[in-house]
Amino acid sequence: MGPDTPKAVPLTCHGHSRPITHLSFSPVLADDQYYLISACKDNNPMLRDGMTGDWIGTFIGHKGAVWQARLSADASLAATGSADFSAKIWDSHTGECLHTLTHSHIVRAVAFPSQPRPQLVATGGFEKKLRIFDLSRSTSSSSASSSPTSPNGSASPPPAPSYEIGPGVHAGPIKSVIWSTDNNVLITAADDKMIRWWDLRARSCAAKFELEGMVGTCELDSSSSNPSLSVAAGKSAYFFSGTQPGQLLKKFTTAKDIAAVAFHAEQRKVVTGGAGDTWVRVYDFDSEAELDLQKGHHGPIWTISFSPDGKMYATGSEDGTVKLWKFCSDPYGLWR
Repeated sequence: MGPDTPKAVPLTCHGHSRPITHLSFSPVLADDQYYLISACKDNNPMLRDGMTGDWIGTFIGHKGAVWQARLSADASLAATGSADFSAKIWDSHTGECLHTLTHSHIVRAVAFPSQPRPQLVATGGFEKKLRIFDLSRSTSSSSASSSPTSPNGSASPPPAPSYEIGPGVHAGPIKSVIWSTDNNVLITAADDKMIRWWDLRARSCAAKFELEGMVGTCELDSSSSNPSLSVAAGKSAYFFSGTQPGQLLKKFTTAKDIAAVAFHAEQRKVVTGGAGDTWVRVYDFDSEAELDLQKGHHGPIWTISFSPDGKMYATGSEDGTVKLWKFCSDPYGLWR
């Protein structure tokens, strides 16, 4: 979307009652459809039609703020991490909770490997542990607690087997977990200001990078053939190779704190949101020049994600709304 493209009015998605914490799109599916899932402090993650923002359903069951939500590659499953000390796996067609993975502290991050109907899920949070759960060896709504009995003394369902990667390494809560395009590599972003790439075969850290500020968002742009990892931290945005662990492609710094960042590889544009204002800023990736300023939210913007076809992006704000912004010159979706 260049300067000669007239601005399109964003679509506003209502329904949440508290600040939006995370947004994530599914890939484009066989019927050219894709979906958007939103995490919110109102405890109720929502599934929407990705192109129009139309509400499809709400996942009911968490008892605390939901910090992150993701869809599987085929959009058949949803994973959510919550302040109620649990991660949940949902059937995205029926809304049924398939598994409840109990933790000993707040769960901030969840991730699926990029495969249909995945049987693994990774979690991270205030435990400071990167865990991987095997869903294929679990009964519904199973507990990941090591205790064989529930608090009232009765037998609990068999736990989903899990194992920890890199015990004792994270020195702060894990803010984000990303499953790389290589399913043998997991990426964590933590409040110890470190990004780490984990080799699952060796169960060890393959690379790490220290940030200059506290991490905001950390997301993999997989909409292009050459994926990249975009990280917001302090007043800087960092862009790493999506295939080479630890390889920094570019860092650029602005005058304002960046809470959220997303990168459009083909257009070489960067979209940011900040904690200090309510505006969306669009930058040129190469020159770092600010190209556009989008207004519409009434609170800080905590999460940004491009649609899988790159023709629009979604923002989630403290104001409790999700907005969809057109990022192409041709008619698209509801923009005609």
